[in-house]
Amino acid sequence: QVHLVESGGGLVQAGGSLRLSCEASGLTFSHVAMAWFRQAPEKERKFVASINWNGGTSYGADSVKGQFVISRDNAKRTVYLQMNSLQPEDTAVYYCAARSSIWGSPYQSEYYYWGQGTQVTVSS
Repeated sequence: QVHLVESGGGLVQAGGSLRLSCEASGLTFSHVAMAWFRQAPEKERKFVASINWNGGTSYGADSVKGQFVISRDNAKRTVYLQMNSLQPEDTAVYYCAARSSIWGSPYQSEYYYWGQGTQVTVSS
C-alpha cells in the first residue's frame, strides 16, 4: 500500500521560510516523479512544483519561481519543498503527489497517489 506523509508545515511570519518534506512508502520511489500542489481556503488545488525521477529536471508554477525549490533524496524516499520569502497568499494546505512516470507534470489528474496534506499559514 502506498503512503505519502507530508511534514514541516506550520505557522510562519511573512518573509520567513519553511521546508516541507514528504516521505513515501509502498512504491519504487526512484521510478516515479513527484510534485507539490496547494489548496488555499475556498480555492481550487493548484500545481506548485514537480520533479522527475532523479531530480535532474524540475518545474515550478510561475507564481513560485525564484521563491520555492523542489528537491528529492531517493535514498531517503523523500521529496522536499523549500519555501522562502513566504507571504500571506502562500497560506494553503500543501499536498505531495506521486505519478507513475519518471517525468513530472503540472496536471493533478496525472498523479495517482496523494498525501493527506500539511497546513502552511503565513501571518502578515
